[in-house]
Amino acid sequence: MNYKTYIYVITLFMSIFAISGINFDGFIKSGKAKEARLLVILLSIATSYLVTNFITDFISVSSIIKG
Repeated sequence: MNYKTYIYVITLFMSIFAISGINFDGFIKSGKAKEARLLVILLSIATSYLVTNFITDFISVSSIIKG
């Protein structure tokens, strides 16, 4: 497996943990718990994708600068 896959899995769990701490009661209608869970999952996937790409780009740029 590629190291990017490991970074993606780690950041996915971290983003699920972080986003689950947000109170979505003001945004979600009452009785829509399934939709709120889906929102947390989709936001977590999007966040982990962005963070993973940032980390891998940072690693590649720092290796170019390093020489």
